[in-house]
Amino acid sequence: MTVFEVLTGTGLAASAGLNAYIPLLTMGLLARYTDLIDLPSGWQWLGNGWVVLILAVLLAVEVVADKVPVVDHVNDVVQTVVRPTAGGLAFGAGSSSETVTVSDPGSFFASNDWVPVMTGVLIALGVHLLKSAARPVINATTAGVGAPVASTAEDATSVVMSVVAIILPVLVLAFLAGLVLFLFWFLRRRSDRRRERRAARAAGYRV
Repeated sequence: MTVFEVLTGTGLAASAGLNAYIPLLTMGLLARYTDLIDLPSGWQWLGNGWVVLILAVLLAVEVVADKVPVVDHVNDVVQTVVRPTAGGLAFGAGSSSETVTVSDPGSFFASNDWVPVMTGVLIALGVHLLKSAARPVINATTAGVGAPVASTAEDATSVVMSVVAIILPVLVLAFLAGLVLFLFWFLRRRSDRRRERRAARAAGYRV
């Protein structure tokens, strides 16, 4: 597996952590209607017309649910399974891995076929957990107004990252750097909020 293939898989898996269906739908559409991506034989089902349609419907549901306060939290709980799974599929297909065959588990785990899929699962899970942790903070600080804005930004990032991962994978490094910076900002912001709450409680006790 080359560096570019790893970057493509990483970008698609990270994209799935933001929205499970965007990277899969992007690959399916590009494989079906363009020459920008040539899916390996085991992953050509992503370009099937029915699969593309189902992914489009699921994406529409996800886009709406993720923009409504409270509903977005329930959606994130459900997506804790869906997004990592999509990330594994996206990394596997994007890095040109063959379809995982589970008819012979012993052979499957003895080979390296599971490594790309599990890598994608872990990347998508990490991004999903960061997204899920950040959303309640955004909702609380904006009285719910920030939910649709944040969701739209996440969807747009997922689309751009998916396309870039396929067309110009080296730029995935810039997206990953941005995610790391956001993680540091988020952790610092959450720490500041905790200190503010402790200070407010201490002031209340003194009164």
